[in-house]
Amino acid sequence: MSDTSAPVAPVTEADIGLIQAILPHRYPFLLVDRVVQIEGTQSAVGIKNVTMNEPHFQGHFPGNPIMPGVTIIEAMAQTAAVMVGATMGLINGDLLVYFMAIDGCKFRRKVVPGDQLRMAITTTRGKPGGKVWRFAGVATVDGEMAAEAEFTAMMDLKS
Repeated sequence: MSDTSAPVAPVTEADIGLIQAILPHRYPFLLVDRVVQIEGTQSAVGIKNVTMNEPHFQGHFPGNPIMPGVTIIEAMAQTAAVMVGATMGLINGDLLVYFMAIDGCKFRRKVVPGDQLRMAITTTRGKPGGKVWRFAGVATVDGEMAAEAEFTAMMDLKS
């Protein structure tokens, strides 16, 4: 008897439904709206639409809202987790991700309500089945660098 099932196509992008199936994060800490490009576990591009409705703008800073740098780095890390989770088929809350290190972090421009943050992530270390992954990320707004960082994360399966 031959197998007539069609091969599963690789995941090349993720909408909010797939993102929520992979990440445990929810409002107000879900910081990626769409992943528009996934190249296996090698690279991905995520999108965060920055709106005035986000709670951190109430205090950062009143009258001069600026997206906190740590949330930009978190958005890059969430993009990386979606890339790995989508490629490895880890959905429905199976994937847990923990920061281990953030290195070479630099902020180059303010990110404000109305901006679209585009996060380009590249894997520099890690492979399917491995727990420790390292990524390089660059976040831009309108083609201008807003932030860059290298970060290490432990990716584990929920037991």
